[in-house]
Amino acid sequence: MFYTFDKIPFMRSRKFWHIYFICSVCLIFLFMLSCGTKESKPRIALSKSSPNYIQWLKRANPDIQIINLYSLNKNVAVEVLENCDGLLLTGGEDVFPGWYGKEAEASRCTGLNLRRDSLEMAVVNKAMEMRMPVFGICRGHQLLNVYLGGKLIIDLPTDYGQSVTHMCRDYLHCQHEVYIQRNSTLYQLTEIDSASVTTNHHEAVDFLSPLLTVSARSADGLIEGIEWLNPEGKNFLMGVQWHPERMDKSNPLSGLLAEKFIKECELYLKSRTHL
Repeated sequence: MFYTFDKIPFMRSRKFWHIYFICSVCLIFLFMLSCGTKESKPRIALSKSSPNYIQWLKRANPDIQIINLYSLNKNVAVEVLENCDGLLLTGGEDVFPGWYGKEAEASRCTGLNLRRDSLEMAVVNKAMEMRMPVFGICRGHQLLNVYLGGKLIIDLPTDYGQSVTHMCRDYLHCQHEVYIQRNSTLYQLTEIDSASVTTNHHEAVDFLSPLLTVSARSADGLIEGIEWLNPEGKNFLMGVQWHPERMDKSNPLSGLLAEKFIKECELYLKSRTHL
């Protein structure tokens, strides 16, 4: 014997259909909520990953997904970046001087990685095209300046002097003070005039890209932080010469920077998923 819904007495009642409607709405809401939870986890691409950078970001948000681009072919890395929500350019070797017209001085560099240069230039170009948040640390800070038309000091001790120590053998304990420009985004974020940072670099920003402005300097005047000169209509961009990933998260020039970058990645993710 077969029954249709209208043959079952309790299914003919308005109360049943009222409860059925409420349950259906709740299930749809829970489904959408679960989808939203997945969306709230930004994917952050690292130009070259290491435990320090991962821990620095994960301390700010343990739910983020980390993508290491370094092991990928340049073209594949660009494709992978299309599904990410932020790009972190990490520290490492000197940037090849040929990128800014000083190829003849390459022998003065302490270490070069031409494959990495090429990969990072390609993914930065893609990130800019997508208006994706970009953060540069040490080498990454320098590479952003070069990509945007700036130049570097190739050998700091020889070309700039040593009134402030920017590189030590014991790089984990190499520190100096940096001074924040009051009109900068960095100052708005940290609300401090100065702080001690961990440093270790052989090159530095020399000629600043006309698209950028200085957000921090060391006591010898060296450029330690960069950001957009005119940020309106552009993606989030910040570069720092120091190593926030090696510093205590309570230092405002470490933990707050990770939090800000991830927040920008989250905003970017929301803007992408609601197009």
